[in-house]
Amino acid sequence: MAIHPKAKAFDTAAPDYVRGRPDYPAELLTWLTGPMGISADARVVDLAAGTGKFTRLLVKTGARVIAVEPVAGMRRALRDALPQVETLKGTATAIPLGDGVAAAVLCAQAFHWFANADALTEIARVVEAGGRFGLVWNVRDDRVPWVKRISEILDSREADTPRHATGEWRRLFPSRHFGPLHETEFTHGHTGAPGDVIVARVKSVSFIAALPLKELAKVEAEVRAVIDSEAELRGKGEVTFPYVTRAYWTQRL
Repeated sequence: MAIHPKAKAFDTAAPDYVRGRPDYPAELLTWLTGPMGISADARVVDLAAGTGKFTRLLVKTGARVIAVEPVAGMRRALRDALPQVETLKGTATAIPLGDGVAAAVLCAQAFHWFANADALTEIARVVEAGGRFGLVWNVRDDRVPWVKRISEILDSREADTPRHATGEWRRLFPSRHFGPLHETEFTHGHTGAPGDVIVARVKSVSFIAALPLKELAKVEAEVRAVIDSEAELRGKGEVTFPYVTRAYWTQRL
């Protein structure tokens, strides 16, 4: 299955993705070695690994990590950041690995792009019986008023782009391959210059990166207007973009 047309925008958006997207809370490491059951001798797959933001955390478990990513620009960024990690070209419906070779497959910030039965069947093929499938998203914390304003700018341009927020991906669980989802939530934040953690964050969104240059400039102007109008952001050299990290795991039947 080909990747979604708007996901192809990640090829050129990789630099903004590196600057603007947060890493993951340290508490997730305990989740990985606890509920996800990842041990130092395990083989795990980071599916749709992007630029390696989540891959870094997986490496800390001591497991053998294999990153699978379809977009060339993202793979290049991943290999530059983590040259020690085996990085393969592949999609959720064509994972270039054998049957039952992984103790776990994890997917951070991406499952909504390919939440369908074919992808779940392919993921199940790669996971050993009794293994785990994990899903993670850093979600903007819209309880904060200025974050909600940023989200409204994004929401006005989303069109039919697959998104985590719709919850459509949940309908696949439980399935004939995997049991029910178990959910955990963490508080998180991304601290840095507003141009990185807010402006680049917005520009790293697939359907924003895919916009014509004139419309992209309009989006950036709207985002900078939010920064200039909010007292906790205006004139600050460093700010924190608040997130909620949601982690889910399910067991291979």
